[in-house]
Amino acid sequence: MDLVYGTPFWPSTFNPNSNYPSLQTDISCDCLIIGGGMGGALTSELLTERGVNTVVIDKRKIAHGSSSANTGLLQYTNDKTLTSCINTFGEKTGVRFYELCREAMQKLTQIADRLDTDPWFIPRTSLCFASSIDDVAMLEEEYQTLKHYGFEAELWNSDKISTHFPFSKPAALYTLGDAEVNPYRFVHALFESASKRGARIYGQTEMIHCEFDDDGVLCHTSGGKIRASKVIFAAGYETQAIKKDQGAYLQTTYAIATKPLPDLKEWYEHSLIWETARPYLYMRTTPDGRIIAGGLDEETPREDQREIRARHRGDTLLEEVRSYFPLEGLEVDYAWGAVFGNTNDGLPFIGPHPEYPHSYFLEGYGGNGTVYSMFAASILADAVTGVENGDMELFSLTRTSKPSPV
Repeated sequence: MDLVYGTPFWPSTFNPNSNYPSLQTDISCDCLIIGGGMGGALTSELLTERGVNTVVIDKRKIAHGSSSANTGLLQYTNDKTLTSCINTFGEKTGVRFYELCREAMQKLTQIADRLDTDPWFIPRTSLCFASSIDDVAMLEEEYQTLKHYGFEAELWNSDKISTHFPFSKPAALYTLGDAEVNPYRFVHALFESASKRGARIYGQTEMIHCEFDDDGVLCHTSGGKIRASKVIFAAGYETQAIKKDQGAYLQTTYAIATKPLPDLKEWYEHSLIWETARPYLYMRTTPDGRIIAGGLDEETPREDQREIRARHRGDTLLEEVRSYFPLEGLEVDYAWGAVFGNTNDGLPFIGPHPEYPHSYFLEGYGGNGTVYSMFAASILADAVTGVENGDMELFSLTRTSKPSPV
């Protein structure tokens, strides 16, 4: 599956020192992670921290799948509001989901601070504005819900928005505790850290098939066999080619990185910006003065249309950015498209599957994939090391695709 097309920005920012070889022999381990992206990187970091003998494989070079196209906005809020989560899943589950996202943001911050390679992780605030006057009541209700359950947020009116930004909207939620990151650097920094603790990491090593028996899993790869007590499938959106989830679906999203701009002082606090419309526009800045913008989600185009589609959608995104920040010298430098996954109910899939013994799946699907991958890594690290974790059942792979309030 081609996950990325066009030219993503992040690989141009980092030339990794580590060159992960392909597997050339038969090996064994406690836990095999299939996937060398964000989910696999975070999980390998936590497993090696606990002394688990860990192996990671990816059929591509490390971090060259969806992680290279990730726009790096990290937030505790979600595409599905807390109010909507409570209405759908009930109070306990809805609030716990948001608590897990907040805890994941705190954990991501702690991990980023201790890495040897700088992942360009910077704490940020976020502004989610009402795309139309019709969305104001929803934002007001969400503000009250967040406040009631102890989540940091402010409700801004149009005057306050126009005071801090060169545009105005009817209302906005202003949230604290978020961050931006360079996902490509972050994945490499995480694997660098895990490898120093003994993780064996192999790029360009494709899983062919797995055999399951009483003792664990025998994974046949393009370069050798791997005997593992446990396997974590962290293959991202390509997991749907391994095991189709009834409640998951794939789409394509688009993003651009502008050329560096000399002055972004009108961008208050370099906040992460997004909106209530669906699909939504989102924007952020980079340490070297660029603007990254994304959105325009749609069905994945035919293969022969993807490259030109990425360029055309990039031009549309630039005009969207210009409508909010009419800056001189605003030009597209990089434009790309990427496949991404969503779920019908808004929750990721994390945990075991009855048809795959000794195995767990990490599917951080949705608009907050890195945050989901962080708490998924914690849940699965507990599972592998025999620590009970009641949060896993919230994200069951066999849950109904049409949840009801509890």
